[in-house]
Amino acid sequence: MQERKENSKQSLTLRNGVSMPLLGFGVLQLDYIDLYLIHQPYSDYYGAWRTLEKLYKDGKVRAIGVSNFSPERLTDLCLNSEVPPMVNQVELHPFYHQDDALRIMKELGVQPQAWAPLCEGLKNIFSNKILEKTGMKYGKTAAQTALRWNIDRGVSVVTRSSVPEHMGEDQDIWDFSLTEAELSAIDQLDLGYSEILDYGNPCIARMFLKKRGIQEEKDDRVIL
Repeated sequence: MQERKENSKQSLTLRNGVSMPLLGFGVLQLDYIDLYLIHQPYSDYYGAWRTLEKLYKDGKVRAIGVSNFSPERLTDLCLNSEVPPMVNQVELHPFYHQDDALRIMKELGVQPQAWAPLCEGLKNIFSNKILEKTGMKYGKTAAQTALRWNIDRGVSVVTRSSVPEHMGEDQDIWDFSLTEAELSAIDQLDLGYSEILDYGNPCIARMFLKKRGIQEEKDDRVIL
């Protein structure tokens, strides 16, 4: 891979005046990025998507996608884009299945990808009895079972850990698959809602927009 010397401060200005950095290849010392996502479906994400389409067409990014897009927003973007999103990264773990969202992604040809596939350690997931019992049959931990559960549903997973042992454990999930009965047993863990971050809550949208310095006009008149 050849190093490309590009201005790391190069950016595009969206229609709403927000400046979007163009990756900074000079800093990363890369010819391309494998996957570039829009983090949230807020503000001028259509303007941002047009920029990602250009980067994709220019060969700077191999795949483009979105994150935390609900089924209706994902559908709208897919039907109004020259290059539809290839990935939608959303919260998916044994306590939040989002089966309807997965069905829509499949219909649209969008690959689902899980953030927080281990529920960020909440709900005692590492000692959950169902996950432990299921994993014991294969010599796997509850965490490995949870990750494999998503894989068997056709969901790619994003894990993170600074502990080498855990990093190795997260990778050691490719020598077994769960049976239909085992998948059904895990179905009963689904809460049907997120206990981490509810992107359908208007307060969450306002929080993220304020962090980015984007305020609604007449903000003091909006009551949530």
